[in-house]
Formats: sequence, C-alpha cells, structure tokens
Amino acid sequence: MTDGTTALAREFEEHRPYLRRLAYSTLGSLADADDVVQEAWLRLQRHTESGGAPIDNLRAWLSTVTGRLALDHLGSARMRREQYVGEWLPEPEVTVSTDPADRVTQDERVTTALLVVLESLSPAERTAFVLQDVFGMSGPEVADVVGRTPAAVRQLASRARKRVQDGTPRFPASPDEHEKVVSAFALAWRSGDIAALLGVLDEKVSLTADGGGKVPAIRRPVAGAELVAKLLVGWYHAPAARHGWGRSVLVNGEPGLLLFDGNHASVCAFTVDAGRITAIHVVRNPDKLHDLPAAEPDWYLTDPE
Repeated sequence: MTDGTTALAREFEEHRPYLRRLAYSTLGSLADADDVVQEAWLRLQRHTESGGAPIDNLRAWLSTVTGRLALDHLGSARMRREQYVGEWLPEPEVTVSTDPADRVTQDERVTTALLVVLESLSPAERTAFVLQDVFGMSGPEVADVVGRTPAAVRQLASRARKRVQDGTPRFPASPDEHEKVVSAFALAWRSGDIAALLGVLDEKVSLTADGGGKVPAIRRPVAGAELVAKLLVGWYHAPAARHGWGRSVLVNGEPGLLLFDGNHASVCAFTVDAGRITAIHVVRNPDKLHDLPAAEPDWYLTDPE
C-alpha cells in the first residue's frame, strides 16, 4: 500500500462510523450497511487510482456514493423480504451501557420505531427522508442521489414525513422516562404480575416478533394489552426458558432488553408514547443477532440451581 493510499484509507476510516449509520438508517441492516460502506471504499479507491476529478469535500462525496449504493441495495433487499418467513424487523443495534452519557452519542431519530415506519416507504421516499431529515443533506444533494429533481425530492420527503409522523410517538418519552417504563415492564414481567403489566402497556399495544423461520416466534403481530400481557407471561415462565437470563441494554439508543431463554437470544425494543408502551419489537432471528456485545445477566428468568 502506497503512502497516498494509506493516507486515503486513514481519512476514509474517520468517516466510516458516519457512513455506516447513514447506510444502516436507509437499509435497517447492519450487515448490509457494512457491505455498502465497503463498496464505497472500493469506489473511492478506483476513483483515485483512475485519476478522477479531485474531491473537494470527501465527506460529501462519500455520502452521495453511500446513499446511491444503499438505494440500489434497497430494491434487492425488498425482494428478499417479500419471501421472508414471518415478520421482518430491522436488525437491532445493541450496546450494553445504559449510562446517559453513552445514550446521547446515539442519533435519537434512528430508533427502532422509526426504522419500522421507514419499511413502509418506497425506496426513494426512505432515502430522501433519511438523507435530508436525519443527516441534513440539502435538496440538490439528495436529488443527485435519488436521480430526481429537487422539486420531486421535496414531494418524496414530504410524503415520508407524513408517514413518519403518523407512525411514531406523538408524545415520545424522554430518555429517563423511557428507562423507567421499561424497568417497570421488566419487573412486572419477571414477577408474572398481569395487573402491573397492564399498568405500563397501552390498551392497543402491539407485539411483533422476528424469528426468520429459524427459531420459535409468533408469526403475526398480536395486539391488545390483555392478550400481549398473557402471551408474554406465558413465554417468560415456559419450561424452555428455564435457566435463561436477561439484562438491560440500549437498542438503537433507547432502553431495551436482551434475553437468553435456553438456546436463543432475543432483543426487545419498546416504543413509549404518553408514558405507556405502545409497541414491542422482538428480534430472535440469529442471523440478526450474531454480533451481540458480551454481557452479564442482570437477572435470571428462573432461579438457577
């Protein structure tokens, strides 16, 4: 590797975390995001080695390339998801620390609730919203990525904002409130207290699980506080969960839970609106949980012998 290539690689690595978050926000998959970012690096190499035009702003150039690659990837990804077994949920980004200082380093807008809503948008709408509203790119820059006019981009982003507004919390919880609600949920769940669970669940709460056809999981979303509460308590105290354990984690920057029930891991993300849990998203597909951080139990699902 020449000195010039080494310097370019070093500069690229400074932008990698930003590019990975951009690609992940567009795709909902960390693995796919890593593939896209690696391809962006290869294109930068080829551009430089072929004597391409000088790049005045590397971050902007890489953002455009990454956005285009992610948009292209969305088409094939959606085809795969149409053949997916059960419900498809975004791959969770899990960190062990729940320290508020760590939480604020996350982009609070790229939550599980937002990623789920983004799945309902067209690839162009999703890309326009992510690049413009989440990452602050200008209309002309986004137009260059999606291959539309600036006027068309404004329409795409406007439609996307309306869907996001309708599908995300109207009265979102503060980080502290979110943590308190999830902690109350975990305590009620562990004790099998249906009444206490109903106290933190919205009456129209939904539970969605993603097992990918590879591990046991409900195949369709379940709605309604009483049904969700009974289903959760039954699963928690099932024989298969014996000797399992759980702990608090951050899931896409918000308080959530990491569980091991026997042989399978589960990552639980919670949407909190007006002080109640309105949605629970549980990822169990092992293909989406292969890079979980090392963690020690906060509690056991049943008392270990």
